[in-house]
Amino acid sequence: MIAASIAGCSDYNKVLKSTDLDYKYQRALGYLDSNKCYAALPILEEVVSLTRGTEQAKDVQFYYAETHRCVGDYYLARYYFKMFTKTFPNDVRSEQAQFEAAICSYKLSPKAALDQTETTAAIEEFQLFMDRYPGSALRDSSQQLINFLHDKLEVKSFETASLYHKTGQYKSAVIALKNALKEFPDSPFREEIQWLILDSHFKYAQQSTERRKMERYNDTIEAFLTFVARFPEGEHMIEAQRTYDQCTSAVESLQSNQTFE
Repeated sequence: MIAASIAGCSDYNKVLKSTDLDYKYQRALGYLDSNKCYAALPILEEVVSLTRGTEQAKDVQFYYAETHRCVGDYYLARYYFKMFTKTFPNDVRSEQAQFEAAICSYKLSPKAALDQTETTAAIEEFQLFMDRYPGSALRDSSQQLINFLHDKLEVKSFETASLYHKTGQYKSAVIALKNALKEFPDSPFREEIQWLILDSHFKYAQQSTERRKMERYNDTIEAFLTFVARFPEGEHMIEAQRTYDQCTSAVESLQSNQTFE
């Protein structure tokens, strides 16, 4: 119905019912060129099956992949672009098809708050393209998109780790935040991460039993020294200093109590 309303009902039905394969193929390309992608798709699907194994097959399969991309079905478009490069590796369009497969993965990459499996897949696709075509004119574009996707993974890593801190799971927060720094040492969130590590240590110490407080306040002091060494002019410096002073007072009090026991 969508295809018919776009292309014109009677004319489109004529194309569908035609037994002239070349006529149907040319009309499908015309629909595609006119951005009437839903009209082109079922016709090309039929032409693909009828030209399989012929000299015309590679042209048809390339346009079939393009049509899936045109209608926004990036999963199938990626599949058919990759199939094209695998089936016709020596075709002049193989490089373009490999790049388009990566672009489809890029289109499937969701916002940072969601699962980033497709983002990782997109990075791998672009890296594969750059490895396979190191001299490509599309190399710079690929690298720019890799950088954008990498930034999204950094945001996801930070937001996931900081969520533990927000929900009061301070022990888990320390582990997740440290892992985020290890995975992305140049993260633009590294100062905030380092502060959250310090604050998580402190709040975890406050919640601890008397027997474990000394050890955990000392962990907080160590985290403070790391924060100061890395961000001496950091925006959290006043809060960090206040936390440090509270820790040293708590440690002195605990030591004093141990002395009198």
